[in-house]
Amino acid sequence: METEHEVVNGDARSMDAVPDESVECVVTSPPYPMIEMWDETFTRLNPAIGDRLDAGDAWAAFDLMHTELDGVWDELARVLVPGGIACVNVGDATRSVGGEFACYPNHARILSALSDRGLRPLPAVVWWKPTNSATKFMGSGTLPPNAYVTQEHEHVLIVRKGGPRSFDAGADRRYESAYFWEERNAWFSDVWRDVGGESQALDAESPRERAGAFPLEVPFRLINMFSVYGDTVLDPFWGTGTTSLAAMITGRHSKGYELEPDLIESFEERVASVPERSHERQRQRLADHRSFVAERREAGDVPGHVAERYGVPVVTRQETELTLYAVDAVNEEDDRYVAAHVPVEDPGEN
Repeated sequence: METEHEVVNGDARSMDAVPDESVECVVTSPPYPMIEMWDETFTRLNPAIGDRLDAGDAWAAFDLMHTELDGVWDELARVLVPGGIACVNVGDATRSVGGEFACYPNHARILSALSDRGLRPLPAVVWWKPTNSATKFMGSGTLPPNAYVTQEHEHVLIVRKGGPRSFDAGADRRYESAYFWEERNAWFSDVWRDVGGESQALDAESPRERAGAFPLEVPFRLINMFSVYGDTVLDPFWGTGTTSLAAMITGRHSKGYELEPDLIESFEERVASVPERSHERQRQRLADHRSFVAERREAGDVPGHVAERYGVPVVTRQETELTLYAVDAVNEEDDRYVAAHVPVEDPGEN
């Protein structure tokens, strides 16, 4: 199996290189309005945003920032296939502007914008990212009533274009793309407590300093959850290409849009690690499943089906054709990357 991965240096508010209804899954994390590190980015798009911030008119700036994002949501509605799913990771912002402290509800504003474009909300994920600070409150500390709740989570908004996606009966790639039963239970929980954030304290000389922190595990899960092998995954806020890396590892094609050319140039060094990381991640999935089976055996409850490729017990019939693929090699061809995938073999005992 081969997958192709390309990124366009351009504005995702006009994704001319992406045909109508050609993308099965979107996984992205936009710049967060009213988070200070993104002020310059939004002001470049619309100088009135900087003017409003300087004048202390925070809510006008908030609205203008989201107006800049709205053009991307227009494009998502256009390029998604019927039944296609978009996952948008976003955090709310807390900030004092003009002497007034407030929480700016980015997740609510974006969900409303997606719904207005005919993308129907599905149950979302709260990604819990606990702070390491010993001082977990904001404001007046232990004196009521002017302390504020500390934000330790982000939202993964999940929307679908129309009803459930249809497949031909017995579609091989869908059954091969199954995940393990215990993975389903963890991934489809509405609170993720086992995915850490990534540090934003990056080298000042690195272009990654201007990219949001987006750990690989987040797109890895979402791509496995909401697409099948051979699908195309789009990230209109590509950054340093983490969604493309996850798409490579999971056997999907990917497309990205990114305004900053130096971020795109930095991607090559990340690609070099993909074959090793993909084999490691998929073998870990098999090892974790064997541990799950061992625990069930000790409890006298051996799963009643068998994954044919791996000869290991599984809980449901839907898992019997499950096949994990890893990247054997990645080559750069004609301004895109082509990844060759091979089935993962399991050296473990049955």
